[in-house]
Amino acid sequence: MAYARRFLPSVSLLCAFEAAARHQNFTAAALELHLTQSVISRQIRLLEEQLGAPLFVREKQTVRLTVAGEAYAREIREALRKIATATLGLRAAPGGGTLNLAAPPTFGGMWLGSRLGDFIKKYPEITVNLFTRTSSFDFSTEIFDAAVCFGIPDWPGTERQLIARERTIPVCAPSLASSYDFSEASDLLNAPLLHLVSRPNAWERWFNGQGVDALNVHGMLCDQYFIIFQIALTGTGIGLLPEIMVHDALESGSLVQIGDALDTQDDEAYYLVWPCHRTHYGPLAHFRAWLTEWEESVSNTPLPSFRNRRRT
Repeated sequence: MAYARRFLPSVSLLCAFEAAARHQNFTAAALELHLTQSVISRQIRLLEEQLGAPLFVREKQTVRLTVAGEAYAREIREALRKIATATLGLRAAPGGGTLNLAAPPTFGGMWLGSRLGDFIKKYPEITVNLFTRTSSFDFSTEIFDAAVCFGIPDWPGTERQLIARERTIPVCAPSLASSYDFSEASDLLNAPLLHLVSRPNAWERWFNGQGVDALNVHGMLCDQYFIIFQIALTGTGIGLLPEIMVHDALESGSLVQIGDALDTQDDEAYYLVWPCHRTHYGPLAHFRAWLTEWEESVSNTPLPSFRNRRRT
């Protein structure tokens, strides 16, 4: 797509405007950009002339954005950020390319972050940038090549690859397991349970799945799986955590499983999601292949059942 140059103001003018819009002050913008206030004022005037519209309302010794200026500032700020990110990515990986990934904080910290080293070892020419997101994403405005998402797959304009279905399992530190006689699911009612705020009924669902009538189960509330994981490691409580995220802790013995797994409802799962136009992007294709290799290796080496791991 070709762009008419008359619609592309110089970067110096846009940087001056973005700083002035952010500070709502020409002097502060000048200090940030190591220019004089008069230069900033002149650059804003020149930009306004090119646009044919005022960007600021000047009132005595103060300035404030016009309605059009506010809208333009939002767009320009995002455009400058994308240019800076693209430049940084090219400088960081001039040969193999850059892969910008987004993931929920817990998944990124407890699973993806600990495994990226293997991907980087296999593809050293690719630079991976990992960003965490707790809210929904928009590939049309974000810089991500792909994102890890949990839920029922309904993301228009994207393609996806299944990473894992979520199976939550009750886990705790060996020290806590040794102080209780967890021979039946109902025994967990006597121990401190850790609850995720966004899934307040998870423990009730788990107990119901084990044939245990458990209403109004109490315990500590946490807003992130990662916090529950850390508390469980200390022996303070029992967490109902996704198996994929505690896999390493179970293998090392820092956590033990003390009950059967609970599958999530519907088709909720962890997916790698990417916009359709990035499907053939080299670094992303390599990452998808690496994920497939991991899935195959896990399916061939399942964890033992909790009954072989449980400590009483």
